Amino acid sequence: MSDAVSEPDIPRPEELLPHRAPFLLVDEIVELQPGERCVGLWHLSGDEAFFTGHFPGRPTLPGVLMVEAIAQTAGLAAASASSLKGKLALFGGIDRARFRRQVIPGDTLRLEATIDRLSTRGGRARGTASVNGQVVCEASMMFLFADADASN
Repeated sequence: MSDAVSEPDIPRPEELLPHRAPFLLVDEIVELQPGERCVGLWHLSGDEAFFTGHFPGRPTLPGVLMVEAIAQTAGLAAASASSLKGKLALFGGIDRARFRRQVIPGDTLRLEATIDRLSTRGGRARGTASVNGQVVCEASMMFLFADADASN
C-alpha cells in the first residue's frame, strides 16, 4: 500500500489531469494515495451552464456528470502513480452506476475513488459521490491508458 500524500504536498487536479474548465469536475484533492485512492471535492455554485437546461425551474446535476466526476477522481489516483507518467486514462466501461438522490446548486460533492486493479494498459476502479455524508451516486468503471502525447 502506498503512503498517502501529506496535505501541503497534495497536487491540484489540473497538475495530474489534462481536463480543463468547463470539464474539469474536481475542484480540489483532499486525500491521495498514489495509484490506489483519491478523495476530491466538486463545489457546485449553480452558475454551471448545465443547470440552465437541466431542468428549468428545478436545476439538477446530470447523473452522467456525477459518473464523470467519479471517473476523474479515479483518474487522479491512477495519474499520481509514478509508473503512469505520460499516460492518459480513457473510459473503457461503466458498470453498476446507481443514482440515489438529486444534486442541486450549492451542493458540494465528495468524490471517493479506489483503484481495484492497475497495470500499464488499464485498470478497474469503483467510487462514490456523496453530499453531506449521503451517497448520491456510485459506479464501477474500467479504463485504458493511451499516450498523453497525441503525436505518438
